[in-house]
Amino acid sequence: MINKQQIASALSAAPPVVLSSSASSRAGATTTAPPAEQWSDRWQLPGGTAWVYYGERNQTLTRPVLLADGFGAGATDIDELYDGLERRAFPLISELRRRDRDVVVIGYDDRGASILDNAETVTAAIHRAAAERVGDNRLLAGGFSMGGLVTRYALARMETQHVDHQVGVYFSWDTPHRGAYVPISLQAFAHHSKAYDPRFSDLFNSPAARQLLAWHLPDPNGVPGVDPLRTQFLRELESVGGWPRIPRLLAVADGAGNGAGNGTGAGESALLGTGDLISGTDLRTQPKAPETLAARLRLLTPDVIEVQAPGVPCVDGAPGGILDGFKILADALNAIAEATGLGLDVDNPIAGHCFVPSISAVSVRDVTDAHLYTDIDALSPDESDFDDFLCANDNHGHTEITEEGATWLLDRLPD
Repeated sequence: MINKQQIASALSAAPPVVLSSSASSRAGATTTAPPAEQWSDRWQLPGGTAWVYYGERNQTLTRPVLLADGFGAGATDIDELYDGLERRAFPLISELRRRDRDVVVIGYDDRGASILDNAETVTAAIHRAAAERVGDNRLLAGGFSMGGLVTRYALARMETQHVDHQVGVYFSWDTPHRGAYVPISLQAFAHHSKAYDPRFSDLFNSPAARQLLAWHLPDPNGVPGVDPLRTQFLRELESVGGWPRIPRLLAVADGAGNGAGNGTGAGESALLGTGDLISGTDLRTQPKAPETLAARLRLLTPDVIEVQAPGVPCVDGAPGGILDGFKILADALNAIAEATGLGLDVDNPIAGHCFVPSISAVSVRDVTDAHLYTDIDALSPDESDFDDFLCANDNHGHTEITEEGATWLLDRLPD
């Protein structure tokens, strides 16, 4: 007879389930990333670290580009982050350095800490880059996913305080300016399994997750909605003007701009328990109203809990950057089942879901059913909060460094 302690031991011994919004390319990976290239300098900052890579012909900090990390569990891993920025379809760090840009990669001691707290790290990096820079080239600063919000707030606050941040261009890459989305079913499973292993639940209840998610579920018996920490963060952002006004504002979205979704339907089973300890579990994409059933949950005991998600739009299939959230969880459970023989096996009919809708990444509309499939390409550019932006031709992985997006961004950096 399997007991609670055996499941808890198996889950806690396994790597944590992490739905990361960092630029790391290895979310859900079971192997470690290869080492990052040796940096030219490393800065210890309040609440974080920056790794500095001088441009190919630079011996000092001359033309700095600051890149801020996104959301995740624990501290930034430079090997993982470098791997995501450099070893995908486009080597962003190498290309910046080839153009004699000095790359400053900013990481945090806790990627799940409040955006307001991690803004202190980015602010310190901006101050140091401005102080150490040789010459008068203005800084370029931005970030990936949450990193774009962290940098946006940091710059706006500095301007409110009448601090000359010396930043000429701000950019964000697939940043959830109007909110991010994780299916309520995944959040519910994380909280339902907390008694066995709290790490997955703790990730969703971290300050940063509560600030980023447009719909947050605090526990499996709760009602999804806007978390008070998100309301507070938006109020703080508005108190500093919402956006920096001095730099040129650029954005890249990993989602399509033509209104075409990713093909995932509403109310479809995405993860189904097949092992004897988890059979009956059914994690679904968000159903279309008036249906509200998001999940059925069962783990060890015979009891099946139904989770309702009224009032949440059908974001899963919308145009936007895709996160393989269902697959990450399924792979973790199947790996534990294989390693231990415990009946935690699952089927995984649907791998991913929209994580950052295109309308959020380029800040043209709020995330509602009425706006999710907006044809952004047909809109006047003035409808965005950005001076210029690019949506992808198709829906790509969240914070995937595509050649299309990277080339567009590089071509718009000042000489």
